[in-house]
Amino acid sequence: MDVLKEKIRTIPDFPKPGILFYDITTVLQDPVSFGAVLEALAEPFQRKKIELVASIESRGFIFGAALANDLGAGFVPVRKPGKLPYETLKQEYALEYGTDTLEVHKDAVSPGQKVLIVDDLLATGGTAFAALQLLRQMGADVVGATFVMELKALNGRKRLEGTDVKSLWTV
Repeated sequence: MDVLKEKIRTIPDFPKPGILFYDITTVLQDPVSFGAVLEALAEPFQRKKIELVASIESRGFIFGAALANDLGAGFVPVRKPGKLPYETLKQEYALEYGTDTLEVHKDAVSPGQKVLIVDDLLATGGTAFAALQLLRQMGADVVGATFVMELKALNGRKRLEGTDVKSLWTV
């Protein structure tokens, strides 16, 4: 997507040396660009009768909540531990060094509901896979997963095999 190539700025060595960070705040500051990104994220799923959009904290929330509104769907936040006030289900996932956990309210999804996973970035696929596992554990019909950007070299898409994965910009 040309708007992403033009608007997203790269910041070397953030948050640590050797990392090239893709800063989406420049897209969010421009309502035309932000709207174009939302429209492109929604388009492949317009006729899928999505009931819920599940997004991963924190930047995924920005796109997920707006996309849920555009699709006429509810919104489910998938969060780091200790951030949700009600009873939760948990899913641990591997990091480069150690593990982390995602949580979702245990009543956020009813069995059979059509759910779309949304996040800003697909890298190794660890967080997206953890979210997918949580949603499936709840009986969700995960229709797909969509991302603003995908870092192809990290093979995150492979972790989501069997899921309809869309990315607007593959780097």
